[in-house]
Amino acid sequence: MVYSSKKLFLFFLSCIMLTFNYNTSGFVAAANSIGLNYGLLGDNFPTPSNVLNLYKSIGITKIRIFDPKTEVLNALRGHRNIEVTVGVRDQDLGALSANEEAVKGWFATNIEPYLADVNIAFITVGNEVIPGPIGPQVLPVMQSLTILVKSMNLPISISTVVAMSNLEQSYPPSAGEFTSQAREQLVPVLKLLSQTSTPILVNIYPYFPYASDPTNIPLDYATFNTKATVVQDGPLGYSNMFDAIFDAFVWAMEKEGVKDLPMVVSETGWPSAGNGNLTTPDIAGTYNRNFVKHIVSGKGTPKRPNNGMDGFLFATFNENQKPAGTDMKPIYKLF
Repeated sequence: MVYSSKKLFLFFLSCIMLTFNYNTSGFVAAANSIGLNYGLLGDNFPTPSNVLNLYKSIGITKIRIFDPKTEVLNALRGHRNIEVTVGVRDQDLGALSANEEAVKGWFATNIEPYLADVNIAFITVGNEVIPGPIGPQVLPVMQSLTILVKSMNLPISISTVVAMSNLEQSYPPSAGEFTSQAREQLVPVLKLLSQTSTPILVNIYPYFPYASDPTNIPLDYATFNTKATVVQDGPLGYSNMFDAIFDAFVWAMEKEGVKDLPMVVSETGWPSAGNGNLTTPDIAGTYNRNFVKHIVSGKGTPKRPNNGMDGFLFATFNENQKPAGTDMKPIYKLF
């Protein structure tokens, strides 16, 4: 089914508001803990100003945009209650990594004009490019931007966004370890981040391992829909796959000597179409509502108990101009 952008957003709202039995004050409290990804690869969206008004109406205070879109950043002027994560486009990394002056130029064009009245909290260098052919370009750009924001005394964190493809092993969580390419490309980034306790941003989608083996992985375990321990890992018990994946990444970092580094969940969600009865609006709604509950509870994960985390749902809208057949992107149409 094809939804209009307004209907897509309203479907998102219904998924979240059911968590709180339509209690407005409870919903706003939750929204303050949850961010939204605001992708723009589509031609049927409301104007950025209207989108921001919708965010404001439900108390959303964190958004992530994938590149410094002028129209979005201009619309954000004066909305300093909204923390904004801005991405450096993957295709710009080559030029920026080769020239520190190019980084200064990028910053002067895309960030500096908005510093006075837009609350830019993070700049992310690349989206899921580590590990990969352009992965080595991330670290020098991060280093240049880190030096630049520090020299300007700006409270902007510089990081990158990575997927779970960096993990060679993830089961059980304590066996978590990085691939050889991740050790080469990601570990230096993690060590840079650890110097300032800047979070690494990670995309976590329990849907993918579930879809690869729905016979042996319980759906309730993949969607936060059981309190029973499904995976016992030494003294740690796991009742949901999200925590198991998160902790596998934590274990992998520790094995590389990176301890206590904060992690932000930059994307999570469940597709509502594209793979038969594994991807339905009901399952997507269940996952999203339960994820919100999990984040708002502040209980953390078994390896990091009582350690709250920030989480961004993917996404505000379906993006009807995303290329088909790339990392299953078509089934990321959650709402």
